[in-house]
Amino acid sequence: MKKTIVAALCAFAASTLPAQAADKVTLMLNWYVYGEHAPFYYGKDKGLYEAEGIDLEIQEGRGSAVTTQLVASKGVTFGYVDVPTMIKAAMKGAPVTSPGVLLQTSPMSAMGFTDKNIRKPEDIKNRIVAMTPGDSMSQIWPLFLKKTGLKERDFEVVSGDAQTKLNAVINGQADLLLGYVMDQSMKIKDATGKSVTPIRFADYGVNMVSSGIIANTDTLKDNPDLVRRFMAATTKAVEEAEKAPKEAAAAILKANPKGGKPDTLQEGFELTIPLYRTKETQGMRPFQVTDANMKETVDMLVEYGGLDASAKENPKRFYTRDFLPADPAAKAMNAAAK
Repeated sequence: MKKTIVAALCAFAASTLPAQAADKVTLMLNWYVYGEHAPFYYGKDKGLYEAEGIDLEIQEGRGSAVTTQLVASKGVTFGYVDVPTMIKAAMKGAPVTSPGVLLQTSPMSAMGFTDKNIRKPEDIKNRIVAMTPGDSMSQIWPLFLKKTGLKERDFEVVSGDAQTKLNAVINGQADLLLGYVMDQSMKIKDATGKSVTPIRFADYGVNMVSSGIIANTDTLKDNPDLVRRFMAATTKAVEEAEKAPKEAAAAILKANPKGGKPDTLQEGFELTIPLYRTKETQGMRPFQVTDANMKETVDMLVEYGGLDASAKENPKRFYTRDFLPADPAAKAMNAAAK
């Protein structure tokens, strides 16, 4: 009888204790919402962050550089940004690094309307290419030319900002633009209803990592448990979204009804999924970027992107896999690499 009473009292006490408050976390995206961002909204909608004790707020961004600055100043907890942009900021002293590189294959491409039949590098000859001077794609463009045997005299260039570049293709003032396979191509399709065919840089030996999660280095040091829980939830969110792209895209519109059109959000996300892994990371969980991939990215930024050569001395300062959930396949690969 005494044991029964004690057990009942313990159960009652436990039921009356206040639930531990979830950690409030802000994730700022790299830009206005588009298909690439579906896993975050899907993970929140499915309660994956809540299950890890995280009350997640997702904010749209205004460019990777701005988001990186806010993470560096602790204005937001995490960012989802172009990792090469973060690397450049870190080299200038920003206290940021990546606890998870998601896009391990570059989305950079030259793209034009499918009906123009521009499908391979030699088709760019005698065409007009729209680009934005100084952006990440225009900096890597010379390497693409070198790899494919193209010369600058083989085509004409028109320059402008991101919107001008889009308008040039939409209005027929340019045949192609430099853009991301899952971003600008969908914007063009939304505006015109016409399909776009990309020529991906990565298919011709020009591959850099792209988007990933970033955090302030103080956050990694002072609150490692939060980072681990956030990366666990985000890993699950990506894995679940991969299996249900339609539902993942719909989660964007559930949270943001003006976030785009259902079909192109889904198509944009489906174009993003193949970028999660390289040949080396096939079969692994998301975010398991290889040391070789990161080294190649840093080397390319030094040679073509204006990054200080000292960055090559320690590429591992820009990323870590220490906060990712367990992955036996990745553990075996990393052990073999050592």
